[in-house]
Amino acid sequence: WPASGWRAVTEGRGGGVTEGPFDMGWRGEVLYGRNNGVDRDYILGWSADPETARDDVETKARERVLVREANYHPDGGQVFASRNRQPFMLLLAPPGDDIGPEDFVALYCDGSLGFHIDPGVWHQAPLTLAAEDSFDNKQGRVHACVMCDFPDEMGLYLAVPLRAP
Repeated sequence: WPASGWRAVTEGRGGGVTEGPFDMGWRGEVLYGRNNGVDRDYILGWSADPETARDDVETKARERVLVREANYHPDGGQVFASRNRQPFMLLLAPPGDDIGPEDFVALYCDGSLGFHIDPGVWHQAPLTLAAEDSFDNKQGRVHACVMCDFPDEMGLYLAVPLRAP
């Protein structure tokens, strides 16, 4: 897939559309995710310092999630909807390879509606406020992915609040 800017396309395979649940859940201070549509596992973020965060501790309330990366898909959009209608945060930034932390917004979603992310829009998977959630997920099968690694590029993690406005 041709790159639209100076960032390289880090992945891409196949063609068409794929769908499958995007499951996520907190284990201790780590938010794990699994995109069954593309058969990938992720660490979506941490509620504590990523260097010392543990997944074997009980955590009562999580005020934020620290996010390491965001990506966009130049080949197609992506659709998410919470299967359990639970609240979540959505991290987005406009298209363009020259982004900074100030370009991102965190939007609160009450879980009653799904959403579509256009090709080229920077995003992270939805970030659940619940202990776990599963999202209906539909996206391009090519799964071309352009990444931004915040600590490597900018020396920071993005802090996304986990609360209703």
